[in-house]
Amino acid sequence: MKVVLLAGGMGTRISEESAYRPKPMVEISGKPILWHIMKEYSYYGYNEFIICAGYKQEYIKEWFDNFFLHSSDIEYDFTDGKKEVVVRHTHVEPWKVTIVDTGLNTMTGGRVKRVQKYIGNEPFMLTYGDGVCDVNIAELVKFHKQHGKIATLTSVIQKQEKGVLDISEFGEVRSFREKRSGDGIPINAGYMVLQPEVFDYLKDDNTIFERVALEQLSDENQLMSYVHTGFWQCMDSVREKKILEQLWEKGNAAWAVWNEGNKNG
Repeated sequence: MKVVLLAGGMGTRISEESAYRPKPMVEISGKPILWHIMKEYSYYGYNEFIICAGYKQEYIKEWFDNFFLHSSDIEYDFTDGKKEVVVRHTHVEPWKVTIVDTGLNTMTGGRVKRVQKYIGNEPFMLTYGDGVCDVNIAELVKFHKQHGKIATLTSVIQKQEKGVLDISEFGEVRSFREKRSGDGIPINAGYMVLQPEVFDYLKDDNTIFERVALEQLSDENQLMSYVHTGFWQCMDSVREKKILEQLWEKGNAAWAVWNEGNKNG
């Protein structure tokens, strides 16, 4: 099953970083967040990726073009006045990566539609290139296969950030309490599994996957939610980038399922 990664947006809310590179290439402790996401899928045996690129797509292509070089021990021998290169050892991942320029201003659904020819008539996975999660992908796929619907998305509970008020019609505060995790509402965290029939809901570059495809699938009772109660964090701001970096550096990166030494929680 192929994994499609949405990596074409401009990332305006983290413009301090995305002015120079695509948001999915913003680094968490030396590696792009896109790499972190791919490592999780790879841990569960999914190693074929299709990246929907757009904004500064050349940056993504150049990074992967240098991936083997930067992940290997290489000997350069210039003693005879020419260059001989010997790869002594490589740490490269067993990935097959297709990077597709899906346009600068294409909407999410349009980006997925543009890579249809690389997916073929088979189920595939889809997620956003700016959020990490410790969802059990094997269980997610199992859940999708069992219910038989067209689409599954992973939902997480977004906690409230403020205190909870009970206000009367006259503006009186009848009660106040601090937030609880149960006050939150489920949100789409990505990590989707989709049948090829989903392409029937994607018309052109202007199709917004969430507002068109997912809403129509929901109306037709073809959308299921896999509820994830573990870790999930998007990276919409420099503050959130720093949160992820701190978790990694302290060995508390819950999403790093491939690295037992970096997920103590």
